[in-house]
Amino acid sequence: MSADAPADTSAPRLEQHLSGMRVILTAQRRADDFASALRRRGAEVVHAPTLSHVPHVNDPRLLARTRELIAGPPDVVVVTTGVGFRGWIEAADAAGLAGELLQALGRARIVARGPKAQGAIQREGLDVEWTAESETSQEIGTALLADGVSGLRVAVQHHGAGADGVDEQLRDAGADVVSLVVYRWGPAPDPGAVEHAVHLVAQGEADCVAFTSAPATQAFLDAAQSAGVFDLVVESFRHGRVVAAAVGDTTAAPLRAQGIEPLVPDRYRMGALVRAITALLRERREPAVLTPAGSIELTRDGMLLEGRELALTPATLGVLRRLVTARGSVVSREELLKGLPGAADGHSVEVAIARLRQALGVKEVIVTVIKRGYRLEVLGA
Repeated sequence: MSADAPADTSAPRLEQHLSGMRVILTAQRRADDFASALRRRGAEVVHAPTLSHVPHVNDPRLLARTRELIAGPPDVVVVTTGVGFRGWIEAADAAGLAGELLQALGRARIVARGPKAQGAIQREGLDVEWTAESETSQEIGTALLADGVSGLRVAVQHHGAGADGVDEQLRDAGADVVSLVVYRWGPAPDPGAVEHAVHLVAQGEADCVAFTSAPATQAFLDAAQSAGVFDLVVESFRHGRVVAAAVGDTTAAPLRAQGIEPLVPDRYRMGALVRAITALLRERREPAVLTPAGSIELTRDGMLLEGRELALTPATLGVLRRLVTARGSVVSREELLKGLPGAADGHSVEVAIARLRQALGVKEVIVTVIKRGYRLEVLGA
């Protein structure tokens, strides 16, 4: 199964820090924007959304709860996601209830879980009393409990996974809680793509997996379990062979529960996640070596020659890795044999060297040292 189609050439190309890198995306929503940002930096993107996004515009339960709030307006409204709040207003509008709903919400104290939720609320002409700096429901629950909610009617708009413990906390403190789930998560749109992705991680054939929601993160781990490669996937993440990157702490929670510490950006935004992934993968790339053929950088399954990606056979790549690591020192034929797959012999080394010289285009880059082996001609070494 191959990666997605090539990048949109109409978008500006940035410095190709991710050339030769393979990044797996598990999100469905805004996946095109995410993928484009990575491709403009040179990455190969494998799109494997682990869940589908199912809007509930005509959900009778959502409309019933909306009418309930119009009839008995809430004292406090908790908005956890911008997309969820917009979806709620759109569903109300489709049922002819938007005006009445906004009027009811306008009389309440409104708190938001982060700037995105705050922006969605303000775009509807409503005031936000307070926004959680940590962008977590836990912070909202703690703040409301500190103010006291006994006897208050509290409406809580949830993300697709539904309640996250806040409702129970508020009910236990005496609040009348009305829960609203505006959209839900459905099954993966392409289960085969997800299975392919978990096998790539298990085999160490990806550089990074990006997660943007806790349910999607858990679904990826569940898919690894179903495919029989859960332990290998966890090991790849734990030991850093593949980077697990999460947009925020909530998204990271299922990974941390398995002893995996993911990359989490300082700001819980897609752009910040792209920058964090780019910076870390760039640091992980082996330093370039300057040769008569140009600058050589090794990638997971090939090399970059003057920034141009070249695919190599496993044998040729194995030989090149040994030569690059030696940084101009002589590497014996026996040592080069260790980098070849399978039952290789001396002739296999000669074939790999010939192919490598052909790929580099300059024969003198690989120097034969009689009776000793080979060395890479490194300028300035």
